[in-house]
Amino acid sequence: MSGNARPTGISAVGAMPWGTHFCHFYESKDDLVDILIPYFRAGLEANEFCIWILFDPIGEEEAMQLLRLEVPEAEKYMECGAIEMIPHSQWYLREGVFDLNRAIRGLQDRLSVALDKGYAGLRVNGNEAWLTEQEWNAFSDYEHKLNQLIVDQRMIV
Repeated sequence: MSGNARPTGISAVGAMPWGTHFCHFYESKDDLVDILIPYFRAGLEANEFCIWILFDPIGEEEAMQLLRLEVPEAEKYMECGAIEMIPHSQWYLREGVFDLNRAIRGLQDRLSVALDKGYAGLRVNGNEAWLTEQEWNAFSDYEHKLNQLIVDQRMIV
C-alpha cells in the first residue's frame, strides 16, 4: 500500500507504509525494549490496534510495566484493549506444534475487528527466537504467506 506512511517509532527506520513487514535484530533485552516500546507507542498514538506476541526475554507482566513507564496514557490503551499481549505459545503453537494457518487467520481476524472498531490498522510484533530447526520450514512458509497477506492491507508487522 503505497503512501500513507506510518511512524514506526524507531528513529533508525523512520516511517513506513501500510503493508510493511520488517525484521529487527537485537543483542540484549535492553536493545529489544529500546525498539519495541517506541514501536508500540507510535502505533497506539496513531490509533492502531497493536498485538505484541511475547517471548523471552519479556513476559506479559514486564511488558505491561514497560508500557506504563514509557507510554503516556498506557493504562487507558490497555484498559480499552488497544494492545493485546499474547504469549507465543498461544499465538503460534497449538499443542506444541506450529500452526501457520491459525496464525494467519488470527491476523486476518484481528485486522477485520480492528477496522470495524475504528482503528486505523494493525501493528504487530512477534519474537521468533523460540523457533527450533524442526519448525523452520513451516515458519518460512508462514513468513511467505504473511508477506502476501499484508500487501495492500492496513498492517505493519
